[in-house]
Amino acid sequence: MVTMDKITSVVESIVRKYWIGYPSYILDNYIQRHAFEIELLTHSLGDIKDKSIVDVGGGWGAFAASCSALGMTAMLLDDFGDPGKIDTNDPRQSLPGDYDVAVINSDVIKDGLGLSPGSVDAVTSFDMIEHLHDSPKPFLHDAIKALRSNGVLLLGAPNCVNLRKRITVPLGNGSWSDFSDWYDKEVFRGHVREPDVNDLKKIAQDISLYDYQIIGRNWSGYSNERQIVRTLTKTIDNILRRFPSLCSDLYLLGRKR
Repeated sequence: MVTMDKITSVVESIVRKYWIGYPSYILDNYIQRHAFEIELLTHSLGDIKDKSIVDVGGGWGAFAASCSALGMTAMLLDDFGDPGKIDTNDPRQSLPGDYDVAVINSDVIKDGLGLSPGSVDAVTSFDMIEHLHDSPKPFLHDAIKALRSNGVLLLGAPNCVNLRKRITVPLGNGSWSDFSDWYDKEVFRGHVREPDVNDLKKIAQDISLYDYQIIGRNWSGYSNERQIVRTLTKTIDNILRRFPSLCSDLYLLGRKR
């Protein structure tokens, strides 16, 4: 089985090569996050070499590229509609091709996954379902159909009732998105509905995941531009992990029967 040191080394080499000019705390957080997510896959799949994975909504493709570099057959599915994705001068444009990641430009809600039943070992999606203006239910059922028996679904999303929001919302600060992003732009790509722990449990039950778990992490705090927030996150992170319902970021990890 691939070690965590090897996973981190691969992710770091990719992130530092393509994410140019970003603050170190952003890069460090990004590296740790993707390494953790791949580690979750190794715990569920065992040896990930030669396993197949589809990452839905993966943007530039760092996660899929990292999986490919570690020996997986990786596919990236995204509609690439976010700002910046059409900048042909961005070095990240070549990222999926550089690591032999198959790219499918598709709207998962309108077009579905387009995968054959029982054809992949893992389906992942991070920080995507909260942006959907339609129900994620068809996509999630599609994902389960595409998985082989004992295949793994790993879903990540921000927590709508994390500790920070429980403190700031009563004080009158609960906005998810900038006003102009919602009001002035023709198409709104921000957060529509963030899940909580109970939502993810209901999803797991609806799609018949077994051996599933809800995991909490606090990546948002580590990527905050304010040093005081990053320091506070580091101080309380290990405690909050024991209580996923208070964490900033949630994962649903489970298997297909």
